[in-house]
Amino acid sequence: MQQRWLALILGLVVNAFGNGLSVASNMGTSPWTASEVNLSHWLGGSVGLWIAIISSLAAVANQFLIRRWDPRRLFGEIGFILFFSSFVDLFVGLFDRLGIMRLNAGVRLLLALTGICIFCTAISLYQRANLVMHPNDDTTNILRFLYCHGNVVKAQLLSFTPPVVIILVSWLNTHQLYAVNWGTLFTLLFNGVLIGLADRLVWPRLHHNFQTKSTGMTPHSAA
Repeated sequence: MQQRWLALILGLVVNAFGNGLSVASNMGTSPWTASEVNLSHWLGGSVGLWIAIISSLAAVANQFLIRRWDPRRLFGEIGFILFFSSFVDLFVGLFDRLGIMRLNAGVRLLLALTGICIFCTAISLYQRANLVMHPNDDTTNILRFLYCHGNVVKAQLLSFTPPVVIILVSWLNTHQLYAVNWGTLFTLLFNGVLIGLADRLVWPRLHHNFQTKSTGMTPHSAA
């Protein structure tokens, strides 16, 4: 249990760091974060505010996906996202002040890809701990074990459908795309793969603690 709590805390902060780095580089980030960046430019408000709004809605949607009322899960995820969104705003501001946008495009792309690898590793940590996690990543975890037979790549692609729709709607209204670049394509293609690699290579003794309703068993083998 101590390891699981440590994995949760590390995952939360490290995920925010990786997201902040990829957003500040403006060379593409995950579809979820990109959708929230585009909403920020379209409707106003900080990126962190839209992360909190969209992710809280995802936390509600997760209740339907697990097909039962789980208040601990719901309010835990909302609490997670309130901390996470604040840290993302903090790191984006920090990297902006460091002048990342003054770097050339090649260096910024490398930083964006580094940020993506960092937050994929963080996602792996708190998904395996399964105490409280980012609602969007819990969606992936639910899809992976309840609907996709443990396939993290398939689950990740399914979970990216809503943010892609949000990005398209924002683009139709602003005629601009923000935080969508080569890094976004990299995430679409390799996010699930990177999480799966981190499952095996980063802290391998930390097993998946996801339990299915029907059996109550923890599917370590699916990790």
